[in-house]
Amino acid sequence: MLARLKQSLRSTYRNFKLPPAAKAEMRSDTSGLPAGDPGNERVVAAAMAWMKTAQDSSRSNDGGIARFYSMINGWSSSYPETTGYIIPTILKHASGKKDLELRGRGLKMLDWLVDIQLPEGGFQGGLIDARPKVPVTFNTGSVLLGLAAGAIEFGHAYLAAMTRAAQWLQATQDEDGCWRKYPSPFAKSGEKVQDVHVAWGLLEAERVTPNRGYADAALKNVRWAISHQASNGWFSKIGVTAQQPVVSHALGFVLRGLIEAYGHCGEKEILAAGRRTADGLLQALRADGFLPGLMHGDWRAAADWNCLVGSAQIACCWLMLYKYTADEKYRRAALAVNRYIRRSVKIEAAEELTGAIKGSFPVHGGYMPFTFLSPKFLIDAIDLEREV
Repeated sequence: MLARLKQSLRSTYRNFKLPPAAKAEMRSDTSGLPAGDPGNERVVAAAMAWMKTAQDSSRSNDGGIARFYSMINGWSSSYPETTGYIIPTILKHASGKKDLELRGRGLKMLDWLVDIQLPEGGFQGGLIDARPKVPVTFNTGSVLLGLAAGAIEFGHAYLAAMTRAAQWLQATQDEDGCWRKYPSPFAKSGEKVQDVHVAWGLLEAERVTPNRGYADAALKNVRWAISHQASNGWFSKIGVTAQQPVVSHALGFVLRGLIEAYGHCGEKEILAAGRRTADGLLQALRADGFLPGLMHGDWRAAADWNCLVGSAQIACCWLMLYKYTADEKYRRAALAVNRYIRRSVKIEAAEELTGAIKGSFPVHGGYMPFTFLSPKFLIDAIDLEREV
């Protein structure tokens, strides 16, 4: 009781000191989501505009994309991890719309990533101005997604950087498939099945330059991750402890890695593992599209707020599974989640708010409170919704 009282007092004090705009946002969110769904076209247009604003407004002003806009502290500096996995979405939309300006922005992001690649081939964790500046497995895998897309789109110019990153991941992988040597200094230590998202980066590199062992390394990690999956789809190596609830963002990373691996190799065991996790997440879904931002190992909600980034990732995964299995439950769930997130997106507001997705809904929830983040995964989820 005393701990809860202290937490309540700290929260009250923090909220008292908030800027007026943040207080107003919290009051608005507390009353619930807006009733109207602005629709896919308006949301995607606003989301792409926010990405441009985030690139132009990054505190480090270097061609990368700011990690967030904070209603308390303003724009952050650029974030290599998210810039890396944003690039494929940017290039896809630039190509589809024949948008030379957007294509140029993607090139600017790629050039920045090449410039900041560390001598060993990896990429740092944290924001660009974070210290220590050391190579991190997870962030390198995320950047690899962008470098592979750049190599496909523009050819040789980004092939060398992609190859160095992929080979570094190969060289630093343990024999059992786990990556243990280069964890993020900004996260809790320990083995993490979230690194199966890194496997996706290696699979994209395999598409560009086949038969160099990238897929073998990726699938070795996937099988290591599956070895830590429970029968209900949960993973024993995903939280700090087995008892601690896990944010949906982390679950989204794991599930996407599994599904991408199945798309590459077609192994039924990998599809079954992905479906176990996807079906577990279905248990946590409300009819209105709300997914709890934190979940326990039996898929019970551990929070009354939504991590919108995690929800968008999971919607992508459900739609991919629908394409592979034709199981209608995945399509219905994903469309409900997409509607929920669209309703949370501001369409007519200040440019730093319009088109982004909040760290949490309501905005003062437990994942990056009072921040507005990249809508990359929402754009991808909407693209997949259009396909199905």
